[in-house]
Amino acid sequence: MEGTDGRRGTATGLELKHLRCLVAIVDTGSFTDAALELGVSQAAVSRNLLALEKTLGVRLLHRTSRTVAPTTAGVQVLARARPLLSGADELVAEAAAGHSRLHLGHAWSAFGRHTTEFQRRWHHDHPGTELRLIRHNSSTGGLAEGLCDLAVIRAPLDLKPWSHALVGEEQRYLALASDDPWARRRAIRLDEAATRTLALDRRTGTTTVRLWPEGERPAVEYIHDIDDWLAAIASGRCIGVTPQATAAQYRRDGIIYRPLRNAEPVPVHLIWRRQDPHPATHAAVALAIDLYREHRQTR
Repeated sequence: MEGTDGRRGTATGLELKHLRCLVAIVDTGSFTDAALELGVSQAAVSRNLLALEKTLGVRLLHRTSRTVAPTTAGVQVLARARPLLSGADELVAEAAAGHSRLHLGHAWSAFGRHTTEFQRRWHHDHPGTELRLIRHNSSTGGLAEGLCDLAVIRAPLDLKPWSHALVGEEQRYLALASDDPWARRRAIRLDEAATRTLALDRRTGTTTVRLWPEGERPAVEYIHDIDDWLAAIASGRCIGVTPQATAAQYRRDGIIYRPLRNAEPVPVHLIWRRQDPHPATHAAVALAIDLYREHRQTR
């Protein structure tokens, strides 16, 4: 923006309190009412407005003895100021909430058949810490992107950068179109699956062609996420190999799941940042381990 003398203003020294005063003046209609709303003196409101106008190099308000109205530049600044202030308020609220909320990330499936029980027990045992599940299609389930406090990982991943714990293992299943000739069978062997085209997610999938011996590997169609994977399988052109968790959480018309024999199980890890972990991290790890252990004992 250009000032009245033709010079362009600078944002150096711009403070949120300056913007809050401008918004309060316009919303309340006077300096006096703005001061009451903000809990400061009328002189402080005037100083903050003058500081804002000096910083930006423009006049922001038309003032008379009875009315206050934004100038053209003032309207533009107000349009930017409102979302900035709203975002700052949200940031403060989130920081204040802090450890009262636990974000658990995952790429495809959370804890599979254990997800609902995990949520119920968490709510019962930790009522002061809200649990939120976040699906993010990245190798770390959103942890590296700063979207969660810890994440469920099944895909092959270098765990060295993270703190981690093995919470359990899951059997592999074969996903098929419901009208596939194999759909009538109770289970499929790993070597048989190599004769079909396999849908693979290179970023977050748990299966790679290394599951089969070299020279006996299936043809591959690469997909981008769980939705693409399901669509490719439902069409009948591909099959999928996936952990039990996917079979539990992604029931779809046109797709069935059958156990895959002779395939190694999929390890399930929880990972979290080494520095400043969420205080509830170890409670979440312990609960996940308990649920997987209970399932093994009841089989």
